Amino acid sequence: MATTFTGTQVYQSDFDPQIYLDTYYGAVSGVFIKDGYLEFILRKLHLAFTTGGVKGDTMIDIGPGPAIYQELSACEAFNEITAADFTDRNREYLERWRKNEPGLFDWTPALKFVCDLEGRSGKLAEKQEKLRKTIKRVVKCDVTKSNPLDPLVLPKVDCVLTVGCLECACKDEMAYGKVIRNLSSLLKIGGHLIIGSILGSTIFRCGSQQFTLINLSETFLRKVLTDNGFSIVDLEVLPRDYDKVMFDICNHTSGIFILARKIKEV
Repeated sequence: MATTFTGTQVYQSDFDPQIYLDTYYGAVSGVFIKDGYLEFILRKLHLAFTTGGVKGDTMIDIGPGPAIYQELSACEAFNEITAADFTDRNREYLERWRKNEPGLFDWTPALKFVCDLEGRSGKLAEKQEKLRKTIKRVVKCDVTKSNPLDPLVLPKVDCVLTVGCLECACKDEMAYGKVIRNLSSLLKIGGHLIIGSILGSTIFRCGSQQFTLINLSETFLRKVLTDNGFSIVDLEVLPRDYDKVMFDICNHTSGIFILARKIKEV
């Protein structure tokens, strides 16, 4: 087991986007395919951006890595999406996807699932094109900074989305609370913060590399959000069945989705 916190420079030097996508989202054996987490998150995001009323002009996706699935429903609810990630390789991968370069990860199952949810079965090419047009920029971010997008300064946005990022970026609960405040600084009052995460985990693997995770609980996440000016609108936990092979890759016990509204500055 990893005992020392995986710092940012390890992600910069050792995180491989293609191996990560194949390991966690591969159509047959991906960790988040087998445990149902991907469909859970896609369904919750679809609801948030439709009946949940989360919409507006601008959204920032914090720490998408090389993935785009979390933005598939958002591109129907926002005019402009900024994707912000720490590592050069992830940002380069996203830019290659925006340019529709060949040889990248195949998101067809996720696209089909979301199009079916939206009643647009078969409109996969149109959905991809809509998202490509809605992502206006791919920028560097560091969630530990008071302005995570520094040196870029953007007007406050209507929504901040972060899936599978904060549990990697935070060393402990104190650091997590600071990051929530940093993300809040990007949001308008009345805007929404959406978090997709995993609970009870300490490590995840990507190829031969092992990375640390903060061991989060539902109780802590409820408290850290309400303590930092948010009202929780929706929270759902997806329990995970034990599978030794999958647990050796990532040892989380459940997934969680949180939709919170910013009610005040702190």
